[in-house]
Amino acid sequence: MKYLDQNIESLIFTAKEPISLQQIKTCLEEVFKTKFKKDDLIASIENLKKRYQKDEFSFELVEISKGFQFLSKGVYHNVVGTFLKQITKKRLSRSAIETLAIIAYKQPIIRSEIEKIRGVSCDYAMKKLLEKELVAITGRSDGPGRPLLYGTGIKFMDYFGLKDLSALPKPKDFKEVDNTIGEPAPIEESIEKSIVDNKNDDSVENQENSNSENPLESLIEKNEIVIEEENTNEENVDLDLD
Repeated sequence: MKYLDQNIESLIFTAKEPISLQQIKTCLEEVFKTKFKKDDLIASIENLKKRYQKDEFSFELVEISKGFQFLSKGVYHNVVGTFLKQITKKRLSRSAIETLAIIAYKQPIIRSEIEKIRGVSCDYAMKKLLEKELVAITGRSDGPGRPLLYGTGIKFMDYFGLKDLSALPKPKDFKEVDNTIGEPAPIEESIEKSIVDNKNDDSVENQENSNSENPLESLIEKNEIVIEEENTNEENVDLDLD
């Protein structure tokens, strides 16, 4: 089909979130009243990827969150990140980041297991993460009382620039963190054991006041993503950093 690349390009450009191959196929078939082979669509997408890899473009076409999206290239992340920090007032707090890291690496997981690892209540952090759709309820455990199971939400991969959950960084990736502001702190061994090796170690009880980074916090800094911070000292009160 003539101009297939351009039609696909327009769909990806217009979509607010990563658009899947099936969504592209369904839309094109409805408009042009003909069937499209997925191999032909994939070939067009590859053509677009090659086109935007050229230095003359500041953005590229990437496969992310089971779909395709235009994103700024890594070389421009510093200037883009600075701009986002200037226009964004709030971030996630450390407690929310730690809670999200545990869920991401140990999902599906019940709330009591999260609190056992952190050593403190995670009610407020869970509420904010659920509101932002970074965390979602995935079912119920077979244990006593059948408590709710939690996993990463529909916006998780999009927020952190991941193709799928298998792309989550491994602990070794955070030994020396690149592209961070200031000096990177070491990963505490107890965090690695509890989150990655699935060991519920009670030595993590004082993690709330630790200065070490956990995997998702480093991931946020590497991608220079700025999102809302919560006031963990007062229920239902947002902290305006301006």
